[in-house]
Amino acid sequence: MELSEQEQVRRQSLQTMRDLGINPYPADEYVVTGYSTDIKNNFVDHEEGTPEPDAEWFTGKQVSIAGRLMSKRIMGKASFIEIQDSKGRIQVYVSRDDIQAPVAEGEQPATVEQQMYNVVFKKLLDIGDFIGIEGFVFRTQMGEISVHAKKLTVLAKSLRPLPIVKYKDGVAYDGFNDPEQRYRQRYVDLVVNDGVKDTFLKRATILRTMRQVFDEAGYTEVETPILQQIAGGASARPFITHHNTLDVDMYLRIATELYLKRLIVGGFEGVYEIGRNFRNEGMDRSHNPEFTCMELYVQYKDYNWMMSFTEQLLERIAIAVNGTTKVQIGDHEVDFKAPYRRLPILEAIQEKTGYDLSTMSEDEIRAIAKKIGVEDTEKMGKGKLIDEIFGETCEGSFIQPTFITDYPVEMSPLTKMHRSKPGLTERFELMVNGKELANAYSELNDPIDQYNRFVEQMKLADKGDDEAMVIDHDFMRALEYGMPPTSGIGIGIDRLAILMTGQPTIQEVLLFPTMKPEVN
Repeated sequence: MELSEQEQVRRQSLQTMRDLGINPYPADEYVVTGYSTDIKNNFVDHEEGTPEPDAEWFTGKQVSIAGRLMSKRIMGKASFIEIQDSKGRIQVYVSRDDIQAPVAEGEQPATVEQQMYNVVFKKLLDIGDFIGIEGFVFRTQMGEISVHAKKLTVLAKSLRPLPIVKYKDGVAYDGFNDPEQRYRQRYVDLVVNDGVKDTFLKRATILRTMRQVFDEAGYTEVETPILQQIAGGASARPFITHHNTLDVDMYLRIATELYLKRLIVGGFEGVYEIGRNFRNEGMDRSHNPEFTCMELYVQYKDYNWMMSFTEQLLERIAIAVNGTTKVQIGDHEVDFKAPYRRLPILEAIQEKTGYDLSTMSEDEIRAIAKKIGVEDTEKMGKGKLIDEIFGETCEGSFIQPTFITDYPVEMSPLTKMHRSKPGLTERFELMVNGKELANAYSELNDPIDQYNRFVEQMKLADKGDDEAMVIDHDFMRALEYGMPPTSGIGIGIDRLAILMTGQPTIQEVLLFPTMKPEVN
């Protein structure tokens, strides 16, 4: 491996530290007693000789901090550095007289303690190194809350220089902003680019709040197989692998639905799973081959109840993440405050295009699909055609949260028939900012009807639809034991994170998105 000049210098510094008896990667625990933002947000000025204030942080309070060295301004016997810890940044004042042991006049520094400032601090420490600082909190003459260092400890030497991000008037420029580099080296992106870490902290808040809502309702979080012998529960192309011991091909799951329904059969009131699904399909600004999905199933409920429950869930998540139900997403302000509009899919298509598909045959619908530019229509059944027409003409226009309801049976092989509208099912998809966020049903629990729907799906597969479902005979057996009336929903966590954080692409809310192999 060819090293740059800077990398060579850092390795020389590393060796010099070792020669001085400094372990650049110590194993001892380093006790941290304060964090940057906590100190700055809760600091109280305190005059020496007066009673200590009733505050966590004040002038003279002793503290031990640790983090990356992000800047260093050497000014003779005194310097200012900036430390970045897990919560933010704080300035540190370093004086030679405080962190370097005195040396007799005319003698050369012999110990590490005597060389700490002039050699270790000034010459061997680089931007990106992890150090620990023990000292006290104070406010500088310029008014900046800082830490006055009394002791410095090397915690980890950085052998690669961090990218330099320049700022003007508080705005970053000429930085580490190439998307491919950022996604491949997320560890660097998190260090040098402001706001990146905050996005993923918000994502964690989404998941935490979601679990709180479900747990408060009494529902049980479960885990189901990722490796499955049948790729079921959704219409999607799977990833295929091979299990050597069993000598069978297996699939990375495309959905958790059918296993979760088995648990409803088994007697759970409500079950949910938040986990990875895998679909061997396209990659773009809103799709990644592996993605996180939440699926929830609750007995004795229907899709009307699920719409109301979903509204309350998303309203609560928005407030937890942003302190308000309103989120700015690009040019649009999206409001997650309940209630949301409810619009049947065929009415939505008629509203946007003028076509009333409810009275048309499959061939007539196919002709319309061709007219608006849908490709490969001969492989599609009636439901797939309607889905493509909706996607081409309607989906992108729903900016505010909107429930699109009552899908044709051909589009919904796992959904209960509508109680009052022949040929339709009790299903909704939630559209937000022009994209599908959630998919939910009154779940089909009639085993005979379910088997016939699977048969129809197999016919679509024979026509060339490689996303059609196959029959899961064990799931059919479970249904035959009896499943109570149930409502279920799936919510794409990545898309929810995009919405709640106002990010433009799915890659911005995935710590490590799928990418092409790196060319060395």
